[in-house]
Amino acid sequence: MKYWTLLFLLPAVAGAMVVYPRLTSKIERWQAQRQATAAVTPLVPTLHEGDLIFHTSQSAQSQAIQLATHSPYSHCGLLYKANGEWQVFEAVQPVKLTPLARWVARGQGGHFVVKRLHDAATALTPSSLARLRAAGQPMLGHDYDLAFNWSDRQIYCSELIWKVYDRGLHRQLGQLQQLRDFNLSPPAVQAKLRERYGDHLPLSEPVISPASIFNSPELVTVVSR
Repeated sequence: MKYWTLLFLLPAVAGAMVVYPRLTSKIERWQAQRQATAAVTPLVPTLHEGDLIFHTSQSAQSQAIQLATHSPYSHCGLLYKANGEWQVFEAVQPVKLTPLARWVARGQGGHFVVKRLHDAATALTPSSLARLRAAGQPMLGHDYDLAFNWSDRQIYCSELIWKVYDRGLHRQLGQLQQLRDFNLSPPAVQAKLRERYGDHLPLSEPVISPASIFNSPELVTVVSR
């Protein structure tokens, strides 16, 4: 009798083992979203369109970016208001607009920093913001660039911001570097380089990092949570 009871229960136990991690993951995402919404809501009056937002991504490549650039900030985006809601224009897969609270919830610990042009009061006029939007529009929907190439065929996060500001306002945020300028020695960085490039590293490829934009003298910090 005990044997048949155990045999009957085994599929249910196995199913629970599969479902439980998924349920836990869903609950964790829901909690992160709720916390992010609570953190963002009081800050909404301080945000301006054209602001830049940074966080520590939890993606597979985040650690390598942090080590290579000596910065905790591995992902960034551009703040716009769309249909009455704050959105982050970002390069993920694909380039898209993401609701702000959802974007914040994806970051490590819900921490984020918002930066703004030091002369935003005069530089970010309605016509200037229209030019920023127009500069980014052709890149909307493009695939994420895992190889960090400088062409527009695929786009990575800091490249999107840099090109939007350069083409829309002729403002260059952060200094362009080459791949060889970064710290390529940590094992996590080496592993990602081999994964992306094999033995042929494009060491002379122009690159703009989230850290370079974050440290731009053109920007001031307006929010740090």
